[in-house]
Amino acid sequence: MGQPHPQEPEGAARRPSAAERVRTLVESSASASLGIPGHEPGEGAGTPGQGTPASRAVVPSGDIHLLLPASSPVARATVRAAGEEVPAVLELTDVAPVAVPHRIRGRARVSGWLTALPGAGAEAAGAGLPADPAGPLAGPGWALLRLEVGEAYTDDLWGAEHVEPDEFAEAAADPLARHETELLQHLAAAHEEQLQSLCSLLPEICGMLPSARPPRVAPLSLDRFGLRVRLCHGGSCIDARFEFPEPVQDVTRLRRAMRHLFEAAAG
Repeated sequence: MGQPHPQEPEGAARRPSAAERVRTLVESSASASLGIPGHEPGEGAGTPGQGTPASRAVVPSGDIHLLLPASSPVARATVRAAGEEVPAVLELTDVAPVAVPHRIRGRARVSGWLTALPGAGAEAAGAGLPADPAGPLAGPGWALLRLEVGEAYTDDLWGAEHVEPDEFAEAAADPLARHETELLQHLAAAHEEQLQSLCSLLPEICGMLPSARPPRVAPLSLDRFGLRVRLCHGGSCIDARFEFPEPVQDVTRLRRAMRHLFEAAAG
């Protein structure tokens, strides 16, 4: 992906599993596109919303329920299949919510088989999808599709890994994922000085950048195990990760962990 090389002790990092990372991305607000290999979308494919799920949710079985405009090429092809499974690929792109070089944090791909589910309004609520993805939800205007997962793949800040369908079904999204965007944006906007102080904990990494001046430190990603930052000077960037003493399951415990981290940097 052309990302800066992460600097962390080899084999020592605690991390979300590949299945958890894919599951988190599927259940997040990351941009997504749904396509059928070899399918010609035809006229109107460039219209906003074509092939782009308005909502998505993972149900207990591990299947992914996707809500699309009924007029989209993918929805039309799946409905025309009349219950037959249609091979499909869901592609997701994870973009950092703060301005940093190399802003794409990762990509994921989930391959499987699509079938159309009856109805949209009531079915969407039962599938865990928002009732109002892009305006008033009327059954005739929407198609609810089920993607049975065949395999998944992620290439992100942790590296490239394949995920089996049973691993995906058993995984859970990271508990901080729904808050990550606002938390990282808050750190970048209101805690610049404290972020900069983290350089005191990274003398060797900071010394790898081609300047005696401290690099800019930007918050890059956050999960229950730790915080990743990107240190940049000029065109050179290096990632570093700070692990929490123990996994944090909510924002209250995260604030406590961040306070301890900043206190260590200041001391």
